[in-house]
Amino acid sequence: MSMILFACVVRVRDGLPLSASTDFYHTQDFLECRRRLKTLASRLAQYPGRGTAEGLNFIIHFSSSGDVACLAICSRQCPAAMAFCFLETLWWEFTASYDNTCVGLALRPYAFLEFDGIIQKVKWHFNYVNFAQMGSSLEKIQEELEFQPPVLLKLEDTDVANGVMNGHTPMPLGPEMIFTRHLCFFNCEAPNFRMEPVSAVGILSLILNIMCAALNLIRGIHLTEHSLQVAHEELGNILAFFIPFVACVFQDTSRDRYLWPASLYGKALG
Repeated sequence: MSMILFACVVRVRDGLPLSASTDFYHTQDFLECRRRLKTLASRLAQYPGRGTAEGLNFIIHFSSSGDVACLAICSRQCPAAMAFCFLETLWWEFTASYDNTCVGLALRPYAFLEFDGIIQKVKWHFNYVNFAQMGSSLEKIQEELEFQPPVLLKLEDTDVANGVMNGHTPMPLGPEMIFTRHLCFFNCEAPNFRMEPVSAVGILSLILNIMCAALNLIRGIHLTEHSLQVAHEELGNILAFFIPFVACVFQDTSRDRYLWPASLYGKALG
């Protein structure tokens, strides 16, 4: 099993994800670790330099310098020196490809997703190359860690701190009740749903629905004009085209609501 499982590059001042590896694991522990990594990324301004957040099965290592930080989810078997050597290499590769102006002007998440190709190459190198081949780089990082150990965090602490940062201080008055600044609700687990990307069949179905709606609208308008000028057709004949048009439009908007967001961001980034 690979020791470095996931890596991402974020902007330090606001935690905006700039790029990430697109490999994805579906285990519940890994998904929970990914969620807490996102929370941790928004707090990196509080922890300049290197740090480690330990979980039950995975460890998050992070390293920041300037306005760019790199984070990685590693197995517990991954040596800390190897993880930080990987993060430092990733940081140098990213800053060599994108300057501070590009990073500062980024507005949307994963604006530099094409950097994933380099992340994959560096990750593969550290996962499958012998420690002896890393040589002096690994020894240098090991010495730096001994001289200045990384900040140690617990993954469980990230959720609590994130709630306080956003103004949601928990005030439990009962065993199952939680209060926030505006709402009172019962603490129960909701199912965790994930949107899927639009398939080729879904896109084809959407296009055909739009075409049918357009044809029904054109025919309805044409029949209405013809009825008023010449034939005085019955109202039912006109409604026979307008009703399917409304139905097609409703179906298209419902499909857009649930499918388009997933098609834009894709399954790998969730």
